[in-house]
Amino acid sequence: MSKLSDYRLLSFDVYGTLVDWEGGIFHALQPTLAKNNAQFSRQHLLALYHELEREQQNKTPDMPYHELLTTVHPELCQRLGVWTLARIPDTVEALKRLSKKYKLVVLSNVDRASFAKTNAGSLQDFHFDLIITAQDVGSYKPDLRNFQTMLDAADSAFGIQPSEKMGIKSVWIERPGATMGNLPENIFDWRFDTLGDMADALDAGR
Repeated sequence: MSKLSDYRLLSFDVYGTLVDWEGGIFHALQPTLAKNNAQFSRQHLLALYHELEREQQNKTPDMPYHELLTTVHPELCQRLGVWTLARIPDTVEALKRLSKKYKLVVLSNVDRASFAKTNAGSLQDFHFDLIITAQDVGSYKPDLRNFQTMLDAADSAFGIQPSEKMGIKSVWIERPGATMGNLPENIFDWRFDTLGDMADALDAGR
């Protein structure tokens, strides 16, 4: 049975795990909805956004994420008939604790400029050991090229070969109330409500 302490590197999706991506999208839509006197549930808005985002990612896998957002927004408004990100509170302190054990790697579906703004803002310029975005790879997750790029980069930078030595294990930070990206099947090895809970489990030797 694997333990969290068996590993040397953590790769983060970032948006939804470290920053409140869904909350940012939901609140950014409110002025438009208010002008049209329209009301939709958070779940409906985010499910529709996620559907349109995934369709656009499949059509244009090399499109930088900030351009993808600009492309998706008019379609979203049309479908509805009529985006401010906040750090999730436990994030930075948990990252500091986890960095004592792991190399911390970003593997995100955004572009470099977008991530740089997030890191300089809500993530308080936290130092990640390696940053890989969809813009660097030319495709969006879940394309396997993104994960292979991360593995190759980790091997080159740190001499860590998880695919050959231990396989990729996954931790799902299942933020309560999250909508986008959730799947019905269990495809993770550990599950926590917060990144802070994961750091607690690591400190406890789990």
